[in-house]
Amino acid sequence: MKDIYILAYAQNPIVADAKAANEVELIMPVVHQVFKQTGFTQNDIGFTCSGSCDYLQGAAFAFVEGLSAIQTNPPIKESHVEMDAAWALYESILKIQMGDAETALIYGFGKSSPGDLPFVSTLQTDPYYMSPLWPDKTSLAALQAQLLMNKGLLTKRDMYEALTQSISNAKNNPNALVTTMPSEDDYLTADYLSSPLSAFDCAPISDGASAMIIGTEEAAAKLGLQKIKISSVHHSIETSNFGARDLSTSESIIGLGKKINLKSFKLDFAELHTQFTYEIPFIRGLLDLGNIDINLSGGPLAGNVMMAAGLDSIGKSFELLKNNDFNNGLAHASSGPCLQQNMLVHLEKIND
Repeated sequence: MKDIYILAYAQNPIVADAKAANEVELIMPVVHQVFKQTGFTQNDIGFTCSGSCDYLQGAAFAFVEGLSAIQTNPPIKESHVEMDAAWALYESILKIQMGDAETALIYGFGKSSPGDLPFVSTLQTDPYYMSPLWPDKTSLAALQAQLLMNKGLLTKRDMYEALTQSISNAKNNPNALVTTMPSEDDYLTADYLSSPLSAFDCAPISDGASAMIIGTEEAAAKLGLQKIKISSVHHSIETSNFGARDLSTSESIIGLGKKINLKSFKLDFAELHTQFTYEIPFIRGLLDLGNIDINLSGGPLAGNVMMAAGLDSIGKSFELLKNNDFNNGLAHASSGPCLQQNMLVHLEKIND
């Protein structure tokens, strides 16, 4: 197996409404930033893969327009996933492992402000049995949160502490959208969107884009930069049938923790793709993360670009390792309702 390294990462400042800016205008700045960090051009990229959601743009194959942000002439090797760009990263890793490329450009983008994201997300559910009922994403998350509370696995205090820690951390992230936190009184008395979740418990509607370049050890050595290795990456999915799931646990997350062998190294921090406050203590418990720092970037509760937030968890882990005295970071990405599909990535700083 080839060793693969993250070579560069860039994130746009997250905004609540990008207004007239289109997807190409969101993507171009971050692509230019990762090229600047590496000195690469599109000619140095062996494979390009993006993650986005056509439903946000309201047109089939709308992701093709995003390619206008990069050079596609002469023709390039390119692919797309109708998922968070973390899975575009996964596809790119496979391409490099198979010898089809030495480097890859990954980008994710989303413009959620024009539509109704909680209901757009309904289209991720089973098209025959679930989506015709139009359960919104927030209500499905509330079902899971309420079940955890009923079983004594979660309290409102846990959720508030997760929120305050995330927003406090977000003040160190220049790209964060939310950096002010409610008082405990305001939080506890806020109206529910769907019990037990209020607006404070939900990640904000966000517009933005992110990009990343990965490459082989040879590509990383040529750049002479701090080496951040993707030591392990795995993903797993739960059934789409909610009645067949125990929402008070997650076999996929627990199984991923075992596959990535979390107990075999000392973890310094975790960046989790947690779009609701209850998910932070929930995943902390499932992975037995103890008291390690979670979401030092603020995480999705400080800015949640649909189809880029999972890649951001990985990218922010890369930045934390590169810029701090850390050696091992854990990144998590998720897709679908109630943490249906999950990915864990172990990043390691290599000191030559």
